Amino acid sequence: MLQTAPTSDRANAYRLGGLALVLSIGVIGTALGFEHLGGYAPCPLCLMQRYAYYAGIVLVFLAMALVAEKPKLAALLFFAVALGYLGNAGLGVYHSGVEWHFWPGPETCATEQALPKTAEDLLKGLEQARVVRCDEAAWRLFGLSFAGWNVLISLALFAVSLQAAFAASAKD
Repeated sequence: MLQTAPTSDRANAYRLGGLALVLSIGVIGTALGFEHLGGYAPCPLCLMQRYAYYAGIVLVFLAMALVAEKPKLAALLFFAVALGYLGNAGLGVYHSGVEWHFWPGPETCATEQALPKTAEDLLKGLEQARVVRCDEAAWRLFGLSFAGWNVLISLALFAVSLQAAFAASAKD
């Protein structure tokens, strides 16, 4: 009968960090796939919700590299990532509320275009304009929009990153 050695807290932190890293990369890859392959243009709030994933990928990678030699610093990075994902979940709740018309969205969600200099530029701009609104969900699965799914995934990543922080800071 094979027996396995008990896993250390730092090894557990490394595994949890790896899970957070893979999930974060998967979410960004999926978002970029929907945008570039599926034709779903993101609104300004959608783009803001990606920031936590971009930062999370970098910080989790750094934390994983530091777990063995500098566990306290790794724990701090994991904790920062957890807070970032918690804030991102809040942004997703806000965006979902805008989509369900519970509250108004920011003015920037109507359109972002430079002012035309001539009447010809105005007409050309109107022909090419593609307004992506924050208050209209472009896609839903099981009643949840991209923003709604972001809330659930961000909360899961918050929990995983927080567990990694506690595991990295634990005494072996």
